[in-house]
Amino acid sequence: TFTTRDKMQAVLDFPFQDAARNFASKSQPTSELKTFFEADDWYTDADSNVYQLPTFLGNHDMGRIGYFVTDDNSGASETELVARDRLSHELMYFSRGNPVIYYGDEQGFTGTGGDQLARQTLFASQVSEYLDDNLLGTDATHAVDNFNPDSTMYRTISELSALTKQHPALRNGAHQHRYSSSDAGIYAFSRIDRGQQREYVVALNNSESAKTAAVPTYFSRGGFKRIYGSGEDLLTTDASSKLPVKVAALSAVVYESVAKIPQSHRAPAIRLGNPAPSAQTNSRMTVQADVSDSSFNEVTFYAKVGKGRWTSIGTDDTRPYRVFHDTASINDGTKVSYRAVVRDNAGHTRLSNEQRAIVPKPKLTIETPVAGAKVFGTIQVLATADPEMSSHVVRIQRQVGDGSWQTLATDSSSPVYSYFDDVSPIAVGSLIHYRAILTEPDGTRVISQVRTVTRSAPEPLVPNVTVAGNVQSEIGCPGDWDPACNVSDLTFDTSDGLWKGTWTVPAGDYEWKVAVNDSWDVNYGSGGAAGGGNLPLSVPAGGASVTFVWDQISHIPSATIG
Repeated sequence: TFTTRDKMQAVLDFPFQDAARNFASKSQPTSELKTFFEADDWYTDADSNVYQLPTFLGNHDMGRIGYFVTDDNSGASETELVARDRLSHELMYFSRGNPVIYYGDEQGFTGTGGDQLARQTLFASQVSEYLDDNLLGTDATHAVDNFNPDSTMYRTISELSALTKQHPALRNGAHQHRYSSSDAGIYAFSRIDRGQQREYVVALNNSESAKTAAVPTYFSRGGFKRIYGSGEDLLTTDASSKLPVKVAALSAVVYESVAKIPQSHRAPAIRLGNPAPSAQTNSRMTVQADVSDSSFNEVTFYAKVGKGRWTSIGTDDTRPYRVFHDTASINDGTKVSYRAVVRDNAGHTRLSNEQRAIVPKPKLTIETPVAGAKVFGTIQVLATADPEMSSHVVRIQRQVGDGSWQTLATDSSSPVYSYFDDVSPIAVGSLIHYRAILTEPDGTRVISQVRTVTRSAPEPLVPNVTVAGNVQSEIGCPGDWDPACNVSDLTFDTSDGLWKGTWTVPAGDYEWKVAVNDSWDVNYGSGGAAGGGNLPLSVPAGGASVTFVWDQISHIPSATIG
């Protein structure tokens, strides 16, 4: 919604980063990359699309691509790590979007993690954590300046940049999926510039062995010349327009059609399917067109709200031809008409049939508590609306057993609506039902499905909870900050569902938090945040009895003196 509803020019393509890592570093099935690119249509609207998004492989927060390929392939040779790093950049440079290089990647920087561990300097470093980092494709270290234009990755990225400058379709052309597999292997796609009308076939192999594929194209018995990577210099498609490519392990190859795509003599037939709210969100209407031929076409979709004017809602230049029209700002119950125009590669156009849809009511959902859960103490009842509007006001209601519905709260704090319900007074074994009600300005009521839970006696949700900090040695532990010292374990109180422990603590200033299951893997600090900051504890002169408490629902630890 940031680039469609909110009209931002672009957003960082974090999903691409994850997909690229899964493909090039983890050698996941290439069908996953196909699924990823199929979602590109969600970014299409009248004045923008997915091609505008900056794509990247790593950054200062998550870490570098060099770190990912190293971490994902423990024990791999330097040659393999460099190949995977190169394959990541080949995917980014040849696919849709605007590639962004994180400084240092061109020098083979790796790092050992995210944040501070991924902020090495190009000039000689004096930071001890950086000095033993491996740099991919070079013998250099961080102890020296790294501005080397002859480093392996610098030369790779320079070559990719020069190639896309020489062949602009690889940067700005339509990205049409061509081939994928259910295992590691070849992922292939075409890039086509609408003006140049030449097809570029990009094939990338994330397998550790050479692979072959018959890649669909727009040409029957047409010639293709290799412009990147290793392989046959010239290839010819067969009668079914498939190009026989062989791609070496962990590498890429690009072929350019010798001729232009054959021009269409007339616009193909186009038929619009029945528009319907998407399965993912009620605020988007799926509008899809079927086009009769398989050549290069563009389809522009139009919408008319009520008796208004026809307005473009986006153009799609790859199959499947579709848009996800954002209807969040249109009143539910409104009739919206749709149609589409196909433009073939010779400029011929044809108009589709017209279809109509009704904007649905908002969908109201109780997100928590989980259906069928056993609840005790204070629980959060949380509801969401789809589509979300800042004007929404939601009532949260509760029914105990067969009793009457009671309104617990009215919440206008978009985008989520919640209430913390104390179920302690309700008898153990009772069924508790929750629902949410949204009343729209015209009086229309939208009611969520009912969420049913059972009031139960409090029971521990984790096996063990320990007070850990520099207070431990004062209450009987052999040392401090030991999550496995059972002397400072809390005890679960079945009367209220809280974990508690009381000890006499000498005067002084301390810090502490709670650790779960004798380990730091799960711990809670200030405000109940997972891995949160230490909590301060000041005990007055003469010492005092201190009761430590941890709420397993809110995760908040607390301490009371006296």
